Amino acid sequence: MNAQDTKFNYRVILAVLAAVIIGLLIAFYYSYAQSQNRITYLEDERKLLNKDLIFMKAEVDKLKGYNQLVEIDKDEAMYQVQELLDSVGRLNFKVDKLEESKRSLRSLQVRFDSLKYKNNFLLYNNDLINQKYESTLAQIKQLKQETSVLKEVREEVKLENEELAKELKIKSYLSIPSSSVEGNGFRLRSGRPIQTNKASTIEKLRGCVTILGNPNERGETKIIYFQFLDPDMKVIEDSNQSVSVAGNTYSKRVELVYLGKDIGVCDFITVPEGSLAEGIYTLNVFEDERLLASTEFQFK
Repeated sequence: MNAQDTKFNYRVILAVLAAVIIGLLIAFYYSYAQSQNRITYLEDERKLLNKDLIFMKAEVDKLKGYNQLVEIDKDEAMYQVQELLDSVGRLNFKVDKLEESKRSLRSLQVRFDSLKYKNNFLLYNNDLINQKYESTLAQIKQLKQETSVLKEVREEVKLENEELAKELKIKSYLSIPSSSVEGNGFRLRSGRPIQTNKASTIEKLRGCVTILGNPNERGETKIIYFQFLDPDMKVIEDSNQSVSVAGNTYSKRVELVYLGKDIGVCDFITVPEGSLAEGIYTLNVFEDERLLASTEFQFK
Protein backbone atom coordinates (compact mmCIF):
# COMPACT_ATOMS: atom_id res chain seq x y z
CA MET A 1 0.00 0.00 0.00
CA ASN A 2 2.83 2.37 0.83
CA ALA A 3 4.59 1.56 -2.39
CA GLN A 4 1.50 2.43 -4.40
CA ASP A 5 1.13 5.68 -2.52
CA THR A 6 4.71 6.54 -3.12
CA LYS A 7 4.30 5.85 -6.86
CA PHE A 8 1.24 7.99 -6.95
CA ASN A 9 3.00 10.80 -5.19
CA TYR A 10 5.87 10.60 -7.66
CA ARG A 11 3.45 10.78 -10.51
CA VAL A 12 1.75 13.82 -9.02
CA ILE A 13 5.11 15.50 -8.47
CA LEU A 14 6.10 14.71 -12.08
CA ALA A 15 2.82 16.09 -13.33
CA VAL A 16 3.29 19.26 -11.32
CA LEU A 17 6.86 19.62 -12.59
CA ALA A 18 5.67 19.08 -16.15
CA ALA A 19 2.96 21.71 -15.67
CA VAL A 20 5.49 24.16 -14.24
CA ILE A 21 7.89 23.52 -17.10
CA ILE A 22 5.10 23.98 -19.66
CA GLY A 23 4.04 27.25 -17.91
CA LEU A 24 7.60 28.50 -17.97
CA LEU A 25 7.86 27.61 -21.65
CA ILE A 26 4.64 29.43 -22.39
CA ALA A 27 5.76 32.50 -20.40
CA PHE A 28 9.12 32.45 -22.12
CA TYR A 29 7.44 32.20 -25.53
CA TYR A 30 5.06 35.05 -24.68
CA SER A 31 7.96 37.21 -23.48
CA TYR A 32 9.91 36.32 -26.60
CA ALA A 33 6.96 37.29 -28.84
CA GLN A 34 6.56 40.62 -27.06
CA SER A 35 10.31 41.25 -27.38
CA GLN A 36 10.07 40.58 -31.10
CA ASN A 37 7.15 42.97 -31.46
CA ARG A 38 9.04 45.62 -29.52
CA ILE A 39 12.11 45.10 -31.67
CA THR A 40 9.95 45.43 -34.81
CA TYR A 41 8.37 48.65 -33.46
CA LEU A 42 11.78 50.09 -32.62
CA GLU A 43 13.06 49.19 -36.08
CA ASP A 44 10.12 51.04 -37.63
CA GLU A 45 10.76 54.05 -35.38
CA ARG A 46 14.44 54.01 -36.36
CA LYS A 47 13.51 54.05 -40.05
CA LEU A 48 11.13 57.01 -39.49
CA LEU A 49 13.79 58.82 -37.50
CA ASN A 50 16.29 58.29 -40.30
CA LYS A 51 13.79 59.70 -42.82
CA ASP A 52 13.21 62.75 -40.58
CA LEU A 53 16.93 63.30 -40.21
CA ILE A 54 17.41 63.09 -43.98
CA PHE A 55 14.55 65.60 -44.48
CA MET A 56 15.98 67.95 -41.85
CA LYS A 57 19.41 67.75 -43.47
CA ALA A 58 17.85 68.68 -46.82
CA GLU A 59 16.07 71.63 -45.14
CA VAL A 60 19.33 72.75 -43.51
CA ASP A 61 21.06 72.63 -46.90
CA LYS A 62 18.21 74.66 -48.40
CA LEU A 63 18.48 77.26 -45.62
CA LYS A 64 22.22 77.49 -46.24
CA GLY A 65 21.40 78.30 -49.87
CA TYR A 66 18.89 80.95 -48.76
CA ASN A 67 21.49 82.46 -46.42
CA GLN A 68 23.93 82.75 -49.27
CA LEU A 69 21.27 84.53 -51.37
CA VAL A 70 20.50 86.87 -48.46
CA GLU A 71 24.19 87.69 -48.11
CA ILE A 72 24.35 88.50 -51.81
CA ASP A 73 21.23 90.71 -51.55
CA LYS A 74 22.68 92.42 -48.49
CA ASP A 75 25.89 93.20 -50.32
CA GLU A 76 23.91 94.64 -53.24
CA ALA A 77 21.79 96.72 -50.83
CA MET A 78 24.90 98.06 -49.10
CA TYR A 79 26.31 99.01 -52.48
CA GLN A 80 23.08 100.85 -53.38
CA VAL A 81 23.08 102.63 -50.00
CA GLN A 82 26.65 103.78 -50.61
CA GLU A 83 25.62 105.06 -54.05
CA LEU A 84 22.74 106.96 -52.42
CA LEU A 85 25.11 108.49 -49.86
CA ASP A 86 27.39 109.61 -52.67
CA SER A 87 24.37 111.10 -54.47
CA VAL A 88 23.35 112.97 -51.29
CA GLY A 89 26.87 114.42 -51.04
CA ARG A 90 26.67 115.65 -54.63
CA LEU A 91 23.19 117.02 -53.98
CA ASN A 92 24.43 118.96 -50.92
CA PHE A 93 27.12 120.52 -53.08
CA LYS A 94 24.50 121.55 -55.66
CA VAL A 95 22.27 122.95 -52.89
CA ASP A 96 25.16 125.12 -51.65
CA LYS A 97 25.69 126.43 -55.17
CA LEU A 98 21.97 127.06 -55.45
CA GLU A 99 21.97 129.10 -52.22
CA GLU A 100 24.85 131.20 -53.54
CA SER A 101 22.95 131.78 -56.78
CA LYS A 102 19.86 132.77 -54.78
CA ARG A 103 21.86 135.38 -52.85
CA SER A 104 23.11 136.85 -56.12
CA LEU A 105 19.56 136.81 -57.47
CA ARG A 106 18.28 138.63 -54.37
CA SER A 107 20.89 141.35 -54.82
CA LEU A 108 19.80 141.84 -58.43
CA GLN A 109 16.16 141.78 -57.31
CA VAL A 110 16.81 144.58 -54.80
CA ARG A 111 18.39 146.74 -57.50
CA PHE A 112 15.48 145.98 -59.83
CA ASP A 113 12.93 146.85 -57.11
CA SER A 114 14.68 150.18 -56.49
CA LEU A 115 14.47 151.09 -60.16
CA LYS A 116 10.92 149.84 -60.31
CA TYR A 117 9.97 151.97 -57.26
CA LYS A 118 11.39 155.12 -58.90
CA ASN A 119 9.52 154.36 -62.09
CA ASN A 120 6.29 153.73 -60.17
CA PHE A 121 6.73 157.02 -58.33
CA LEU A 122 6.92 158.87 -61.63
CA LEU A 123 3.90 156.98 -62.90
CA TYR A 124 2.05 157.76 -59.67
CA ASN A 125 2.63 161.49 -60.06
CA ASN A 126 1.38 161.28 -63.61
CA ASP A 127 -1.68 159.32 -62.45
CA LEU A 128 -2.42 161.96 -59.79
CA ILE A 129 -2.54 164.65 -62.42
CA ASN A 130 -4.84 162.51 -64.60
CA GLN A 131 -7.03 161.65 -61.59
CA LYS A 132 -7.48 165.28 -60.65
CA TYR A 133 -8.57 166.03 -64.17
CA GLU A 134 -10.91 163.01 -64.26
CA SER A 135 -12.22 163.86 -60.77
CA THR A 136 -13.22 167.31 -61.96
CA LEU A 137 -15.06 165.78 -64.91
CA ALA A 138 -16.70 163.18 -62.62
CA GLN A 139 -17.92 165.84 -60.20
CA ILE A 140 -19.54 167.71 -63.03
CA LYS A 141 -21.16 164.46 -64.24
CA GLN A 142 -22.24 163.52 -60.70
CA LEU A 143 -23.98 166.86 -60.20
CA LYS A 144 -25.95 166.18 -63.36
CA GLN A 145 -26.95 162.69 -62.14
CA GLU A 146 -27.95 163.65 -58.58
CA THR A 147 -31.35 164.91 -59.64
CA SER A 148 -32.27 161.62 -61.35
CA VAL A 149 -30.86 159.59 -58.40
CA LEU A 150 -32.97 161.53 -55.93
CA LYS A 151 -36.04 160.78 -58.01
CA GLU A 152 -35.21 157.04 -57.96
CA VAL A 153 -34.67 157.11 -54.18
CA ARG A 154 -38.05 158.75 -53.68
CA GLU A 155 -39.70 156.02 -55.76
CA GLU A 156 -37.93 153.27 -53.78
CA VAL A 157 -38.97 154.82 -50.46
CA LYS A 158 -42.53 155.05 -51.69
CA LEU A 159 -42.54 151.36 -52.67
CA GLU A 160 -41.01 150.36 -49.32
CA ASN A 161 -43.68 152.31 -47.45
CA GLU A 162 -46.40 150.59 -49.45
CA GLU A 163 -44.91 147.14 -48.71
CA LEU A 164 -44.59 148.02 -45.01
CA ALA A 165 -48.21 149.11 -44.92
CA LYS A 166 -49.24 145.78 -46.48
CA GLU A 167 -47.21 143.86 -43.89
CA LEU A 168 -48.85 145.80 -41.07
CA LYS A 169 -52.25 144.83 -42.45
CA ILE A 170 -51.42 141.12 -42.25
CA LYS A 171 -53.46 139.58 -39.45
CA SER A 172 -51.69 138.34 -36.34
CA TYR A 173 -53.48 135.41 -34.69
CA LEU A 174 -53.67 134.78 -30.97
CA SER A 175 -51.43 132.11 -29.45
CA ILE A 176 -53.17 129.56 -27.19
CA PRO A 177 -51.30 126.48 -25.88
CA SER A 178 -53.40 123.31 -26.18
CA SER A 179 -52.41 122.42 -22.61
CA SER A 180 -54.26 125.53 -21.35
CA VAL A 181 -57.59 124.60 -22.97
CA GLU A 182 -60.08 123.10 -20.49
CA GLY A 183 -63.68 121.94 -20.83
CA ASN A 184 -65.99 121.20 -17.86
CA GLY A 185 -69.60 120.42 -17.07
CA PHE A 186 -71.72 122.04 -14.34
CA ARG A 187 -75.10 121.38 -12.72
CA LEU A 188 -77.09 124.04 -10.89
CA ARG A 189 -78.03 123.90 -7.24
CA SER A 190 -80.03 126.85 -5.93
CA GLY A 191 -78.71 128.87 -8.87
CA ARG A 192 -75.07 128.03 -8.05
CA PRO A 193 -73.03 126.09 -10.63
CA ILE A 194 -71.37 122.94 -9.27
CA GLN A 195 -68.78 121.11 -11.39
CA THR A 196 -69.66 117.52 -12.30
CA ASN A 197 -68.79 114.89 -14.87
CA LYS A 198 -72.14 113.11 -14.77
CA ALA A 199 -73.67 113.72 -18.18
CA SER A 200 -77.33 113.39 -17.21
CA THR A 201 -77.18 116.25 -14.65
CA ILE A 202 -75.15 118.80 -16.67
CA GLU A 203 -76.88 122.10 -17.48
CA LYS A 204 -73.88 124.23 -18.45
CA LEU A 205 -70.63 123.63 -20.33
CA ARG A 206 -67.65 125.86 -19.56
CA GLY A 207 -64.62 126.46 -21.77
CA CYS A 208 -61.43 128.07 -20.45
CA VAL A 209 -58.26 129.08 -22.34
CA THR A 210 -55.06 131.02 -21.65
CA ILE A 211 -53.99 133.49 -24.35
CA LEU A 212 -50.26 134.16 -24.42
CA GLY A 213 -48.93 137.72 -24.48
CA ASN A 214 -47.74 139.50 -27.63
CA PRO A 215 -45.81 142.79 -27.10
CA ASN A 216 -46.57 143.84 -30.69
CA GLU A 217 -50.29 144.25 -29.93
CA ARG A 218 -51.88 146.78 -27.60
CA GLY A 219 -55.55 147.28 -26.69
CA GLU A 220 -57.12 145.50 -29.67
CA THR A 221 -60.57 143.91 -29.63
CA LYS A 222 -60.35 140.19 -30.41
CA ILE A 223 -63.10 137.67 -31.10
CA ILE A 224 -62.70 133.95 -30.47
CA TYR A 225 -65.21 131.15 -30.88
CA PHE A 226 -65.83 128.12 -28.64
CA GLN A 227 -67.02 125.00 -30.44
CA PHE A 228 -68.25 122.17 -28.18
CA LEU A 229 -68.63 118.82 -29.96
CA ASP A 230 -70.54 115.81 -28.54
CA PRO A 231 -69.29 112.18 -28.86
CA ASP A 232 -70.87 112.08 -32.35
CA MET A 233 -68.85 115.20 -33.32
CA LYS A 234 -71.97 117.36 -33.57
CA VAL A 235 -71.88 121.02 -32.48
CA ILE A 236 -73.60 121.64 -29.12
CA GLU A 237 -75.70 124.82 -29.26
CA ASP A 238 -76.00 127.48 -26.53
CA SER A 239 -79.65 127.46 -25.39
CA ASN A 240 -80.55 125.88 -28.74
CA GLN A 241 -78.87 128.77 -30.57
CA SER A 242 -75.70 128.41 -32.60
CA VAL A 243 -73.25 130.93 -34.10
CA SER A 244 -72.57 130.67 -37.85
CA VAL A 245 -69.62 132.49 -39.42
CA ALA A 246 -68.54 132.00 -43.04
CA GLY A 247 -70.39 128.67 -43.21
CA ASN A 248 -68.87 127.35 -39.94
CA THR A 249 -70.97 126.64 -36.85
CA TYR A 250 -69.77 127.46 -33.34
CA SER A 251 -71.25 127.16 -29.85
CA LYS A 252 -70.23 130.54 -28.40
CA ARG A 253 -68.84 133.89 -29.58
CA VAL A 254 -66.44 135.47 -27.06
CA GLU A 255 -65.30 139.10 -27.45
CA LEU A 256 -62.40 140.47 -25.41
CA VAL A 257 -59.95 143.37 -25.24
CA TYR A 258 -56.42 142.05 -25.74
CA LEU A 259 -53.67 144.18 -24.14
CA GLY A 260 -50.78 142.04 -25.36
CA LYS A 261 -50.34 140.23 -22.01
CA ASP A 262 -51.19 136.71 -20.86
CA ILE A 263 -54.90 136.48 -20.15
CA GLY A 264 -57.28 133.72 -19.08
CA VAL A 265 -60.71 133.58 -20.72
CA CYS A 266 -63.69 131.44 -19.62
CA ASP A 267 -67.30 131.33 -20.85
CA PHE A 268 -70.38 129.08 -20.52
CA ILE A 269 -73.05 127.69 -22.78
CA THR A 270 -76.42 126.43 -21.50
CA VAL A 271 -77.77 122.97 -22.40
CA PRO A 272 -81.00 121.23 -21.35
CA GLU A 273 -80.54 118.96 -18.35
CA GLY A 274 -80.35 115.32 -19.43
CA SER A 275 -79.59 116.22 -23.07
CA LEU A 276 -75.95 115.09 -22.91
CA ALA A 277 -74.87 111.46 -23.30
CA GLU A 278 -71.91 109.66 -21.82
CA GLY A 279 -68.69 109.78 -23.85
CA ILE A 280 -65.75 111.94 -24.92
CA TYR A 281 -66.46 115.60 -25.75
CA THR A 282 -64.26 118.05 -27.67
CA LEU A 283 -63.66 121.77 -27.21
CA ASN A 284 -62.20 123.63 -30.22
CA VAL A 285 -61.11 127.28 -30.02
CA PHE A 286 -61.16 129.35 -33.24
CA GLU A 287 -60.19 132.87 -34.29
CA ASP A 288 -61.95 133.71 -37.53
CA GLU A 289 -61.73 130.33 -39.33
CA ARG A 290 -58.34 129.36 -37.83
CA LEU A 291 -58.25 126.59 -35.22
CA LEU A 292 -56.05 127.87 -32.37
CA ALA A 293 -56.26 124.98 -29.90
CA SER A 294 -58.29 121.90 -28.99
CA THR A 295 -58.86 119.52 -26.06
CA GLU A 296 -60.99 116.51 -25.10
CA PHE A 297 -62.86 115.75 -21.86
CA GLN A 298 -65.13 112.91 -20.75
CA PHE A 299 -68.56 112.71 -19.12
CA LYS A 300 -69.88 109.56 -17.46
